[in-house]
Amino acid sequence: MRENSAGQRYFGLKKAFKFLQSMQFAITLLGILAVYCMVASFVTQGKSLAWYAETYSERTAGLILALGLDDAFHSPFFVAVSAFLCLNLMLCNLVRVPSLVKRFRTAEDTRIKFGMWGAWLCHLGVLLLILGFGLGQATKKEYTVYGVAGTTRDVGNTGCALTIDSFDVSLREDDTVEQYTAELTMRNLATGQSASGTASVNNPASLLGFKCYQNSTGWAADVHVQKNGEPLQDEVIYAGEAISVKDKPALEIWLSAFYPDYVLDPVKGPVSASSSLNNPAYLYMVYFEDQMIGMNALMADEKLTIDEYTVTFDNPRNYSLIQVKEDHFQMLALMGGLVLMLGLVLAFYVKPHPEAE
Repeated sequence: MRENSAGQRYFGLKKAFKFLQSMQFAITLLGILAVYCMVASFVTQGKSLAWYAETYSERTAGLILALGLDDAFHSPFFVAVSAFLCLNLMLCNLVRVPSLVKRFRTAEDTRIKFGMWGAWLCHLGVLLLILGFGLGQATKKEYTVYGVAGTTRDVGNTGCALTIDSFDVSLREDDTVEQYTAELTMRNLATGQSASGTASVNNPASLLGFKCYQNSTGWAADVHVQKNGEPLQDEVIYAGEAISVKDKPALEIWLSAFYPDYVLDPVKGPVSASSSLNNPAYLYMVYFEDQMIGMNALMADEKLTIDEYTVTFDNPRNYSLIQVKEDHFQMLALMGGLVLMLGLVLAFYVKPHPEAE
């Protein structure tokens, strides 16, 4: 009885091992991942349970969080399925190595020797791609730095600071944007090591192990506050942000929007006729103790008076928003892509003889 039981366990484990390395298991896993990612693409990422309940329903919101669809690529389900797929690919490759080595040694034709490794390298390349992407998604860090030319900001808690040396917006003849280009300098505050580079749309800069992406832009201006005719405060203000008056923090000046070529449309309201600084206007709001006390469009040569304070805006210019990413497994994914390409070349262009399969 004990021998029969041991034999059953052996054959059971052997059957399970064979299934784990089978093509059927791999296709099942790929199908599950494809469906999961497709469903996740329709779900806004990173929101709260209350937001999902309000947008969908309480039951749907609970299902979204249970399946990890609110953070699809970091969810336990996605990680688990990806891990099983990696296990499948690894077992499949390991099992085939002895027979491939034997045939490699006995084959006389060079094309057969190397061509037979095509499918094996394809599996290895896919494995490295999944590992590189999965580990990268699980460990990568992202930071946002924005500012006008000359701005230096800390990059999160990395111990580095990023300086936006210059920023340029190139326009076509029809006034549409052709390219955004930022000259950047990354500096390690502890060691003093620095690196400079250019980041433009679809062309990130690699600086001190970070990838710096030109993400977006907006408008900024200089705001000047005087009190009783005397200079009190000079700052850079960004559209959508506010400053607090130095000696009266409860008084806030908001730059709601900036219009480089201001036009008051009877239907749409304030709009910009072009991207050129032909008729600049600043849409401001004034808050005191969290209560709005004023809102209007201020032209370039106009002043805003609030009791003893006078506020003016000038020097409008574009700012750059840089997405800084740190991914230690990017090279692993790149290596996987190269191995996969080599495997495809060997499989389709260096074809082994049918008898070698």
